[in-house]
Amino acid sequence: MDELKFRRQAYSEPNSQEPDFLDAAMESAEREAFLNDLKSLDTKIERALKIDVPDDLAAKLLLRQQLQHHHSQRRKTGFAFALVASVAFLAGIALTLLRMGPVDLGQHALAHVYHEDKALHIDQNVAYQNVNFQLASLDSHMKFTEQPGKVFYSTYCDFQGVQSLHLVMQGEQDKVTLFIVPLEDRMVLEEAFADNKYQGMGFETDNAYMLLVGEKRQDLNYVRNEIEHTFI
Repeated sequence: MDELKFRRQAYSEPNSQEPDFLDAAMESAEREAFLNDLKSLDTKIERALKIDVPDDLAAKLLLRQQLQHHHSQRRKTGFAFALVASVAFLAGIALTLLRMGPVDLGQHALAHVYHEDKALHIDQNVAYQNVNFQLASLDSHMKFTEQPGKVFYSTYCDFQGVQSLHLVMQGEQDKVTLFIVPLEDRMVLEEAFADNKYQGMGFETDNAYMLLVGEKRQDLNYVRNEIEHTFI
């Protein structure tokens, strides 16, 4: 079982008893420690979600509903605030649980391109020194040693809680979107991905995952070559 398949199964079912999966986990101390961490996290989440329901909960809820109805006019503003706070709290829990799971970098990159479509129509003519300034806040070891072709756009973006960099660069003919994502174990990298409009390419450097998205394969290859000669 290769590393990618092992990690996918570990994220989705850390307590799996499949022989192939167990054998793969025992191949290295690093894999075994990684799996144990996921099992521990899985147990903590399970415990956190097991909340005992009081026997008189239905009666208490009914009483609370009656009291709220009785005081609805006087407490309208307070009730609305409490409702918003409750929704925000639940949304926060859902977001936290979501960000603890594995991240499919390819699909996330495609979604981000569609969400930030305006980036493809901006020309800021960004110098590589400015890009390096942004990279420094992600990881001081990442930088471009020279201008990697024309950079139209550069800004920070979020990959499931991981601060990353979003660039738009000139390909051989058309524009290519580049995402620079700091390395993290829960990231799942595909070398090739696509949908009905865009093609994607993923590769890994010493310090980051590189995700390229564009309409033509030759543009992706062109920008990758630029990166490999200028990024360290």
